[in-house]
Amino acid sequence: MFPYCTDPSTLEGLSWLSCYLTTDKHMMLFYSVGTVLLLLAITAPAALMFGFFGATAAKSPFFPLRWLGKIYISVVRGVPDIAFFLFFVIALDQGFEWIRHKLKCPDWSEPIRQGNDFVVCSVAKLPLGDAPQWVHEVYGFALAVLTFAIVFGAFAANVLFGAMRAVPHAQMETAYAYGMSKRQAFWRVLVPQMWVYALPGLSNLWMVLIKATPLLFLLGVEDIVYWARELGAAKTPRFTEYPHPDWRMWYFLGLLVFYLGFTRVSEIALERLMKRLSHGQATAAGEAQRRAQA
Repeated sequence: MFPYCTDPSTLEGLSWLSCYLTTDKHMMLFYSVGTVLLLLAITAPAALMFGFFGATAAKSPFFPLRWLGKIYISVVRGVPDIAFFLFFVIALDQGFEWIRHKLKCPDWSEPIRQGNDFVVCSVAKLPLGDAPQWVHEVYGFALAVLTFAIVFGAFAANVLFGAMRAVPHAQMETAYAYGMSKRQAFWRVLVPQMWVYALPGLSNLWMVLIKATPLLFLLGVEDIVYWARELGAAKTPRFTEYPHPDWRMWYFLGLLVFYLGFTRVSEIALERLMKRLSHGQATAAGEAQRRAQA
């Protein structure tokens, strides 16, 4: 990175440290921070969408749809997250390849399941064997995002389902008395008011989602935990130009500071959002705001 980094063996002190922290592998560590933030930026609204549809289905008067919504919430919430993360990535990957295999290789005569192997034709592979490396990385990241969205969407669905039930039923009856249909009352009365009841639960879910990002390592994505462990391990002069003892404690301490700082910023943002949503609402927080303004 710097001109004086050509011969690390001649460097000492801050010069050595500046060159060490700007190596290609450390650039991958900094890049992985962006990967985690991108995961959160995509997964949060995706999980909220899954949760909204799951909660709406669980509240539906149509029995099969209500049954599916409640099964989705109960099954995902009742299984350890790590089991679902490991299962969904394999299941989704093989499911996509199976569909492509049926479409692209209809004349295939061999069984797809051959013992413990899952064998499809070469053109059905995802990604293709000759695809660039960035395609493999994007595909793995997309599977991780979808898995996170499905798992955390079930928790969001449970929170939103409870929030929908917390909206006073008298307000729905008033909407019907004014001539609104069930659809109109749902979108104009229930949905706008449920967020103030849902936000505390969604806030906790957001914090859990932040803490769950190290599971990316289990899904094959090189995240900050992977690079912290890789870079912090002891290095000898035989394998690197920047030898050092075991520094994993310092790297993981840096991760601790990163996550604590990020969660603190999230707490401040969520607290301000809660105040905004509570304004004018018939809740304890809304009543406290009215008394403060009086």
